[in-house]
Amino acid sequence: MTRTIPLKHPLDDHGRLPRRPLDETGRLPRGVREAADALVAAAAKPQLSPAADIARYCHPHYLRAEPAAFGTANFYFRAFTGYESRPEMPRAAWDDPALTWEQKRELDSQYTVAESLWSQGRLRLQAAPVMRRAAPLWQAWTTAQAELRETFEAFLHTTDGMWRAQLLRLTDAELAALDAARAWDAVAEELSLIAAEQRRDAVEEHELELKTVGQELGLDASGWVIYWPDDYTPRAYSWQHQTPVVRAVTAEIEQQRERLTEVARLAGDHETTPA
Repeated sequence: MTRTIPLKHPLDDHGRLPRRPLDETGRLPRGVREAADALVAAAAKPQLSPAADIARYCHPHYLRAEPAAFGTANFYFRAFTGYESRPEMPRAAWDDPALTWEQKRELDSQYTVAESLWSQGRLRLQAAPVMRRAAPLWQAWTTAQAELRETFEAFLHTTDGMWRAQLLRLTDAELAALDAARAWDAVAEELSLIAAEQRRDAVEEHELELKTVGQELGLDASGWVIYWPDDYTPRAYSWQHQTPVVRAVTAEIEQQRERLTEVARLAGDHETTPA
C-alpha cells in the first residue's frame, strides 16, 4: 500500500531534501527531522495486502480465525451439514499475485480445517441411518452369542440320557449365532467404510468416532465390534473368507465341539459325538 507523507520542503531535482542550515544545536531543523523519521518508519513497516484480498477467497462458512500456540491459528466456521460440496481452496487464490505466500498458507490451513469439519457433517449424515439399522442387529448378535454359550454350559448339568436333546439345542444355537454374526458383519462393514472415509478427509484432531455419533443419536455404540475395511475383504491367498465376527464365532463353535468330542471319547460314547 502506497503511503504519502507531506513534507514542509519540496525535494530537489534528484528526489532529495534540499540542504538546510543546522539549527542552533547543530542538528537539522525539527520539521526536516520529523519528515525524515517518518520516511524511515514507513520504509521499515511491512506492507500487507488489504484484508479484502484474502476475504474474497474464504470459505462461505468461515467466521473468524484466532491466534493459537506456536504461531498457528484456530479457525471457526458455521456448522457443516455434510450436504455441502467438499471445501477446496480456490485455484484463483493460488494464482493471485496480489496475495503473499503467508496469506496463501493461511487460506490453505483454513480450507484444511473446513474439509475436516465438513467430513464430520458428512459422517453424521451417512452414518445415522446405518447406525439406526445396526442397533437391533448388534442386539440380536449379542443375544445369540449369549444363548450359544449358555447352551454349551448347560452340558455341565445335563444327564447322560439328555445329551442328544442338548446337542440338538446346541446346533440350533450355533446356526442362530452364525446368522446373527453374518448380519452384524454386513452392517459393520458399511460403518467401517464410512468411518474410514472420514479419517482420510480429516486432520487427526478432527476425527469423529462412530460411538460419538451414536451418542448424538441416543444409541450406545461403545461396545460395537467394527474392524478396519480390509478385514472384510477376501484375501487372494484365502480359499475360504470369513468376516471378523463370523470367524470368531466359528472358532468358538469349533472349540466347543472339540471339547464335547473329547468328553464323548473319554466316556466311550461315540453315539453322542457331535458331527
